Parts: sequence; C-alpha cells; structure tokens
Amino acid sequence: MQSPFANLTPVVKNLIIINVLVYIAMFALRQFVDLGALFSAYYIGSPLFKPWQIITYMFMHSPIDFKHILFNMIALFMFGPILEGTLGSKKFFNLYFLSGIGGYLLNMLVHAIQIYNIVGAFTISHPELDASYFAFGGGQAQAEHLYALYNGSMVGASGAIFGMLVAFGMLFPNMEMMILFIPVPIKAKYVVIGYIALELFSGFKGFAGDPVAHFAHLGGALFGFILIKIWGLKSTNNYY
Repeated sequence: MQSPFANLTPVVKNLIIINVLVYIAMFALRQFVDLGALFSAYYIGSPLFKPWQIITYMFMHSPIDFKHILFNMIALFMFGPILEGTLGSKKFFNLYFLSGIGGYLLNMLVHAIQIYNIVGAFTISHPELDASYFAFGGGQAQAEHLYALYNGSMVGASGAIFGMLVAFGMLFPNMEMMILFIPVPIKAKYVVIGYIALELFSGFKGFAGDPVAHFAHLGGALFGFILIKIWGLKSTNNYY
C-alpha cells in the first residue's frame, strides 16, 4: 500500500515534519530546557519577548492538548498540497509564514489596546512581578488580566492555517466540503465565511476561560486574503 504521505508537496511535508519533531522535543527535553519559554510568542513589551518568536511560535503547540497540533496538522495535510500545487512552493511558503506573522501582529495589537485601556500606556514597569503587583484601582481581577496579557504566551500554527484556509476558499470557492456533524456538503466559500464569523464573535465576546487566540486566527485570515489579492489570483475552478 502506498503511504498517504507519499504525494505530499515538499513545503507541506517539511512543515508537518518540523511541527511533529518540535512537539516531541518539547516532551523529550523538558527536564533540560523549557522550549515553550524560548520559542512561544510573547507580547512585544514583555521581558520574555525575543524577535525570533514571531516565527518559532508557529511550530509550538499546547503540550496539554494534543488536539491542538492534531487539528492544525490535519488541516495542513488536507488543504496544503492543493494550495502548494496551485500557487507553487515559493508562494505557498510565503502565504503560510506571512499569515502566521499576521496572526501574531493582530493578536499583539489587540493586547496593546487592552493594556493601554488599563494603565494608559503600552508598556509597564516591573512586569516580572506576580499579578498582585498590578492590584491597583482596577482590582485583583483586572490586575491578573493585565499580567496575563503582558506575560502570557501564544503558540500554534493556527494563524498560518487560517491564512491558508482563506486562500483555499478564494481559489476554490465552489469545492464542496464535508464538515464534522453536518450531514451535507458545503461549498468552501461558505465554510470559510462561517469560520471567520465564528472567530469574530468569539474574539469580541471574550468568553471567560477561553484560551484560544481568536485574533491570531483573524490576523492570519486577513493576511491570507491580502496576499491572494496582491498576487492577483482568481478562482481556478468550479468543482463540486
């Protein structure tokens, strides 16, 4: 039997391999080095921020939720080869990484606005102290929220994946897809619109305890949309 990975395009194949190897390394090396602290993405004003994290965070995934890397890699496996075959490896590479960077930038812009609304500045002093340091007039809950914004990390390929999904929806709008728990096929353009609407709602609603960086997804989607427009690419099929 032929391996299901035999026909993977080169960029997609290497991205999956790197993501899986990094995920394994997080567990194998955890007693020696905290890869999450080094390579996850932090707020630009945080003392934990390092420039390379804008790229490396895309290869980090939650060590406590296997579904995080699983669903991202399934999406990359399903949609990536079609896009890479259509765009070419160079454009697909640019789409993936620029969408991931866009996800980071939009998410951190939202963080910056939230921090400014709390303290009247985009940066704060002594951010390494615990959350009780920020228990000023806003109360402990607001202080803990500020601490999380300033020192919380972001991981995952989801921003890049959302850029890829938007590009797929734009180039193959009428390709029908089967979605889990929905018994009828849905055109790609409607699936993408539905996902974006859900992320917008979730991002602005701000559900308590929601660990998902919804604005990173939206940033990736926005950059994916912009890149397809800049490249002047149009729908390439009417498949059903």
